[in-house]
Amino acid sequence: MKKCKKIFTLMAILWMAAIFFFSSQNADESTAQSNRAGMLAGHLFVRGFDSWTEQEQLDFARKIDHPVRKTAHASEYALLGMLLFGAMTGTRRRKMCYAWLASACYAATDEFHQLFVPGRSGQLTDVCIDSGGAVVGILAAAGISLLISRIRVRHRQSR
Repeated sequence: MKKCKKIFTLMAILWMAAIFFFSSQNADESTAQSNRAGMLAGHLFVRGFDSWTEQEQLDFARKIDHPVRKTAHASEYALLGMLLFGAMTGTRRRKMCYAWLASACYAATDEFHQLFVPGRSGQLTDVCIDSGGAVVGILAAAGISLLISRIRVRHRQSR
């Protein structure tokens, strides 16, 4: 296995462990984390957010909780898809298929795992969101891979 593939494999395993850690948080911990992300979004994107009362800020964070959670799902699996694409061997198309299959399977097992976490539930819709996020990440990685290949070919031809 090439050194680069080993690095991608290690990074994918570490990222899967991070996803497992986040999924292992009980409902209260998960909600608090989402609220922090919502507050950060308010500070970054809402003009005058700092002048709002603490209760108004918290209400805003709670109001955007659902999109924050779903965006987090898609984003964490987009990164996983990219890492798994980099770890795979074979043709670009085969790597894309295997990376997606591995991502989707991990998403399904992660949602199953959440059935055993207090206050959490496993959701088929989250598996779909995770798998869709993986597709986006895999397509981005495949595009970058294709671009790098073309640059290398041009570089060899110009010698």
